[in-house]
Amino acid sequence: MLCADKIEARSVEEMYINIDPIQAGGRLTPEAQKAVIAYSDGYSVCDNCMKPFRLDYIKKPPLADFHEDCAKWLNMGAVRVVPGARRGFQAVANTLVDKGDPVILTALSHYTEFVSVEQSGGVPFEIPKDDNNHITGENAAQKIDEVIKEQKKTPSLLYLDHADYQFGNIHDVEGIVKAAHSYDIPVLLNGAYTVGVMPVDGKKLGVDFIVGSGHKSMAAPAPSGIVASTDEYAGRVFRTTQAKGDVTGRTFGIKEVEMMGCTLMGVTMAGLVASFPSVKKRVENWDTEVSHSRMVADALCSIDGTECLSDMPREHTLTRVNTVGSFDKVAQTHKKRGYFFSGELKKKGVCGVIAGSTRVWKYNTFGLSERQINYLCDTFREIAENNGLTVNR
Repeated sequence: MLCADKIEARSVEEMYINIDPIQAGGRLTPEAQKAVIAYSDGYSVCDNCMKPFRLDYIKKPPLADFHEDCAKWLNMGAVRVVPGARRGFQAVANTLVDKGDPVILTALSHYTEFVSVEQSGGVPFEIPKDDNNHITGENAAQKIDEVIKEQKKTPSLLYLDHADYQFGNIHDVEGIVKAAHSYDIPVLLNGAYTVGVMPVDGKKLGVDFIVGSGHKSMAAPAPSGIVASTDEYAGRVFRTTQAKGDVTGRTFGIKEVEMMGCTLMGVTMAGLVASFPSVKKRVENWDTEVSHSRMVADALCSIDGTECLSDMPREHTLTRVNTVGSFDKVAQTHKKRGYFFSGELKKKGVCGVIAGSTRVWKYNTFGLSERQINYLCDTFREIAENNGLTVNR
């Protein structure tokens, strides 16, 4: 079935239980699906854009309300929408980091955080993870102290992943913020895997910025995301243009420099806003999501030779496992080699594990019903038993 020449209609979510680690939180709600169709044209949300001609002032559709509501929801001073979390990193780094400034990241930071530092001219330094793959307040304080002594300069920004993309572990945000603020270093919280799937309170966490991903965790089309700031920094990161043409004398109103004016003009904005009521509601069910994650992790670990590399018991739905001693053993002699595993999963209606992966791989159970979770647990065990592996039921 084609939706255009050589473009097949996508039916992954309708036909399979999808445990892809980066897709789970980005499934659109029914409301967003409708909004995507209705606002699919390029500048569709701009039908009723009037002075001062800025996205966060548009009242129909309710974009202005979204910006205000999202800031209150995150308990932050102000919010802007951006084309993906990476553009939120970019906006903050371009505002606070000067050429040659040391910037603190972590050993688990996403590559886009590094790129935003590089683009701004900053020099990255990593807080090491501990033996449990955690970033701690103690290690953060030690690294900051080392960098200040070596660079003779206080870092201008610290990036911290709320839940990291490698293990899905929740880190010591409060402890790290305390360490950073003792040196007057602002903290940017990367909430790409938390904003939209679990409760996030900026004031409680004490962070200065929160960046979220619409297409990863807020049930929105790609590329979309948000960047939130405290009142203290909002005037800087959301500063308005002062540019003036030397020939024409033109000025450009209250367009914001780091936003390059407006950001999400059509379908991405409409989808993000349409899903928001459901997203606000679903974070209240985080305990259930964690319970489901633990069920699947336990099922996998009941297979001899399987090890969970993420925290146990699970505190997040993104999980990394090592199956070198289980499914990879089967792959060594199977005629399909490592592809047997993803093939068996697909036959049973499960997708999202990278084809050929039988050693170390990730999955995400967010959004699955209890029935789907039980089926997923049974599926992993059945594939193991059918291929001669021991399952400790």
